[in-house]
Amino acid sequence: MADLLAELTAEMTAPGQRYETVAETVGGRRMTIWRNAPASLAQVWSKAERFGDACYLVYEDERITYREMAQQVKRLRGGLAAKGVVKGDRVALAMRNYPEWVASFWAIVTSGAVAVPLNAWWTSGELAYGIADCEAKTAIVDQERLERMMPELMAEPPPALAHLLAVRCETSRIAAACGQLAPMGIEVIPLNDLLGATAPTSAPSAIAPDDLATIFYTSGTTGRPKGAVGTHRNICTSLMSLFFLSARNQRAYAAKPAPSSPNSVLLSVPLFHATGCHGLLVPNTMAGGRLVMMRRWNPERALELIEREGVTNFGGVPTMVWQALNSPDLKRRDTSSLRTVSCGGAPVPPELLRRLRAGFPGAIPSNSYGLTETSSVATSISGDDYLGRPDSVGRPLPVVEVKAVSAGGDPAEPFETGELWVRGPNVVIGYWNKPESTAAAIRDGWFRTGDLAYLDDQGYIYIVDRAKDMLIRGGENVYSAEVEGALYENPCVADAAVVGIPDLEMGEEVAAVVQLRPGCKTTEEEIRAAVAARLAAFKVPKYVFFHAEPLPRNAAGKVLKRQLREEMVSRLVQD
Repeated sequence: MADLLAELTAEMTAPGQRYETVAETVGGRRMTIWRNAPASLAQVWSKAERFGDACYLVYEDERITYREMAQQVKRLRGGLAAKGVVKGDRVALAMRNYPEWVASFWAIVTSGAVAVPLNAWWTSGELAYGIADCEAKTAIVDQERLERMMPELMAEPPPALAHLLAVRCETSRIAAACGQLAPMGIEVIPLNDLLGATAPTSAPSAIAPDDLATIFYTSGTTGRPKGAVGTHRNICTSLMSLFFLSARNQRAYAAKPAPSSPNSVLLSVPLFHATGCHGLLVPNTMAGGRLVMMRRWNPERALELIEREGVTNFGGVPTMVWQALNSPDLKRRDTSSLRTVSCGGAPVPPELLRRLRAGFPGAIPSNSYGLTETSSVATSISGDDYLGRPDSVGRPLPVVEVKAVSAGGDPAEPFETGELWVRGPNVVIGYWNKPESTAAAIRDGWFRTGDLAYLDDQGYIYIVDRAKDMLIRGGENVYSAEVEGALYENPCVADAAVVGIPDLEMGEEVAAVVQLRPGCKTTEEEIRAAVAARLAAFKVPKYVFFHAEPLPRNAAGKVLKRQLREEMVSRLVQD
């Protein structure tokens, strides 16, 4: 199978082919690019508009065609221009997966402005920080996010923020926000009012491949999220890479004939992640497919939608796939329309692959590896190739370079573990206003992932561990330092460490190990509350362990977290 895939790759990327690759200088460096990739997201949307009356989005009982969405995008683009948004300005998005998220994204990026999706699960402080850090002039928010942010906006208004566009927000709530924020110089406007009051505006033609398109925030090791700055080239590279993978997989081992109608994709992951936006929204739009949106993840609802909408593509973090397979509704729902089921965003245990094949027998399973900084997918494996190597995340895409780097800084030998580095036109240009972080993470175009991995003698990649002090809970990155900082808000905490406890469904659960100050007493609930007051719910420890003795440390003073993790797992087993 590996030889077949290599032959197909060589054939499909040859001169004159749709997926031809060429060498080009980008940002002063030679790299391999897709010759026929769209030049910008404006070009992607221009092609999508041609699908006219085909269904574009399904949300609950709402159905929106490409033509209807195109009108919304044009009007919103005009509305943003009327509010002074120009090329290069940042516009924040803080809402759950609504159709307005999609319309806003396309309006922003096709106007030449920069879309800044914020994690809808963030706390008030985290959301306000994101808006202030990216210097957003405008933010588009739903009612829940508006209400959550209000205390922070009133206490310390982000300096650049001038407009809040409210989505699906009650009139009374908007009126209240107007009264409170007007003295701060912030105007609150219902998005629908803006759409109705402005004339449609065409997209500008002067958007270049290396213009800024997005800023996606990724949790920081020192407590504050960092904004990964993506260009139109970055995102269009991932779009073309996913098209290539789909075409190659169909030729290599598709169990079903190629579909005669566009795909129907279940959007079960948040659009504020690169997977949801770059990996699902953008390619589905370019292909003229139908995006079936979920208001929030629920496995029974997902299976219902797969049956009702004839969904062809379903995937997400392993937690979601596990929950769908474990649902009592699985056997009574018709999932035969599925052609692919993909996993990513967290390690995929081989047992999940076995269950996936049994639960969705007609679908091609796939796994991929990527990060916010690689604009989603960087490597992929699927079908029989995946079945033969269930522990691998596959080989890099044709335009992506990877290497494992030893502790001494040299390229690792095959099967030798080192830090995984990635380079290509999909790698972001750096972190917003953080030159030191950019210099530490990206060297000569190589992004240091922080993941420990090895490559075998055929170039397949195996993720072994993480070099960064981080765990992944249900596909969300949780940096230990950020949670540990919140733990110290409790005055009784003398020392603290955060580790990941293995969990079959979530991948890992957050566990806090704390040593109390002499004479102090506190409870697990109070410990959790200190974290919940500062950080999003998924970062709050599920487990809190009290440690009577000082936490174990090495000679350099670093906590021995692997030892702590083993001790806490043993304690759970004993309990």
